[in-house]
Amino acid sequence: MIRTFIAAALAFALASAMPAHAEGWSLVDEGAKFQQIKQRDSFVNIVTKGKLRRFGVTLEVRPDGEIDGSAFGRDISGRWKWQNGYFCRDLNWGSSELGTNCQEVQISGSTLRFTSDQGQGRFADLELRR
Repeated sequence: MIRTFIAAALAFALASAMPAHAEGWSLVDEGAKFQQIKQRDSFVNIVTKGKLRRFGVTLEVRPDGEIDGSAFGRDISGRWKWQNGYFCRDLNWGSSELGTNCQEVQISGSTLRFTSDQGQGRFADLELRR
């Protein structure tokens, strides 16, 4: 049960909401609804402004295609690429392989929403902090 929860959180697929602001700065109008990020360059420009955080999870998504961080006391590592308008990632959490998933990415304020299965699955909101 706990492994399923953690895998879902790390897969950016756990449904919940996070605040749409961080430390007094915002990437888009905080009153705005979520807007889809469709271009790799836009995604990289946004995600390199800080680390993604959510209840026990801290991730750094680098422009070179690397992902690293930690979650619930274990290291996270992985790779990502932008494919047909989606963030496609392959993650490892400790010694567990979480597999590949292509996700729709949206933004509102400093919150990025990752929706699994090319926008058809569950979502997780991660706050971007400097």
